Amino acid sequence: MKDLPILVVYYSLSGSTRNLALALARGINSVAGCEALLRTVPKVSAECEATAAAIPDDGAPYVTLEELQDCAALALGSPTRFGNCAAPVKYFLDSTSSLWLAGSLIGKPACVFTSTTSLHGGQESTLLSMITPLLHHGMLICGIPFSEPQLNATHSGGTPYGASHVAGMHNNTQLSEAEQALAFAQGKRLAELTLRLARI
Repeated sequence: MKDLPILVVYYSLSGSTRNLALALARGINSVAGCEALLRTVPKVSAECEATAAAIPDDGAPYVTLEELQDCAALALGSPTRFGNCAAPVKYFLDSTSSLWLAGSLIGKPACVFTSTTSLHGGQESTLLSMITPLLHHGMLICGIPFSEPQLNATHSGGTPYGASHVAGMHNNTQLSEAEQALAFAQGKRLAELTLRLARI
């Protein structure tokens, strides 16, 4: 059987959200039968006619609606912007109306992750802001249960709504051990859920 494609879509300027995406991808790839596909979204420009290059200068390729339609599951990540997801992620979500109309994502598992500058910078509200459109698509939300010991022990990022990271004022803080472990666990859990659903 071909590996189930699990899309890991993120937006990251400083690299913090990208590092979480990589940890989630490692968790996904640790489950036999699943494969993480790392993708990003382009920046949103204030110039109405501005367009991004078809391929980013570095990092993951841009996600397409076809990839989203064909994926077995989705992990969606964004830095916080005033307690909400970043505009490029919202712009991408707003472009998925055709998939909503077709019911293309109904019943597929999904999870969310984020990074913030400060510990109380809006991690949970940002995660909830990304969960809402996924629920409208009929996706099955996969969080992190408190059976993960790092969730009770973390002094940095990590929430039951999804993996998170505290990047610091200068965005130079590496993922803590707890943050890495929780992102890995969330990716692994998403992959295991995807496999179970594929066998039904």
